[in-house]
Amino acid sequence: MTRMTGSPAWRERPALHQSERMPVLFLGHGSPMNAIEDNAYRRSWQALGEQFGSRWPLPQLIVCVSAHWLTQGWWLTAMAQPRTIHDFVGFPAALFDLQYPAPGFPQAAEQIRALFHDPGGGEKLSLDRQAWGLDHGTWSVLAPMFPKANIAVIQLSMDYDRAPADHFAFGRQLRALRELGVLLVASGNMVHNLQALKMDAATDTAYDWALEFDTTTACHIEQGDFGALQNFQGLGRVAQQAHPSHEHFLPLLYAVGALDAGEAPEFFNLGFQAASISMRSVLWA
Repeated sequence: MTRMTGSPAWRERPALHQSERMPVLFLGHGSPMNAIEDNAYRRSWQALGEQFGSRWPLPQLIVCVSAHWLTQGWWLTAMAQPRTIHDFVGFPAALFDLQYPAPGFPQAAEQIRALFHDPGGGEKLSLDRQAWGLDHGTWSVLAPMFPKANIAVIQLSMDYDRAPADHFAFGRQLRALRELGVLLVASGNMVHNLQALKMDAATDTAYDWALEFDTTTACHIEQGDFGALQNFQGLGRVAQQAHPSHEHFLPLLYAVGALDAGEAPEFFNLGFQAASISMRSVLWA
């Protein structure tokens, strides 16, 4: 059984305070097995985590937008000790045994809630004190990055019924958190079609439509064309094939929404899993 040890000292921490601006990450998380397999994706997350404390300070808090928490309205986890959620079936026992006991940060959740508003003029952020926790979109990437599980983690849900522009607008509000020691991790996939999986496909193999959508999206990111990213469904059939449902694309809109003008992307993990899941990931710093 794999278990990391968290620190209860976070529960007594004061609210967030000013710090050096933190980077923004969009991570293609792919299969939950990436959390425990020794592959290039997991090793890249490990190497990335090792740069905190040298290239950047250690985060006061990680806020993760996961493709796997869809709600009506927007919610923040606000419990002191979020549970590890194994939201999948059919995987080995070793994956279900993995726990990621990172602490929550209820005080910070309250602080963040006070800063934000619904882009459509609706209710403020809601706080979840017991129902959710950390799903695999969050812990599968954070466990390799921060294996000590000693940095507080809060998840932000997504309202799937809202327009892409609203998700981008919400990301705009997240920019302020970067000056408060918050690392924003958006966890999804630039291409995600489980209906078209080819389990024996090599990492450099993908469907033509998957390559087209992945490449087009990367170009829009390089050009800073955030309007085109919000209008991804305008790509028509290619977009429909790349995202039969688009919850794995939406986290990207939070990431680019949180950017300042002129921040250049650094791409990594440029490969595919099973020909229809793009693992392309992006760092802005």
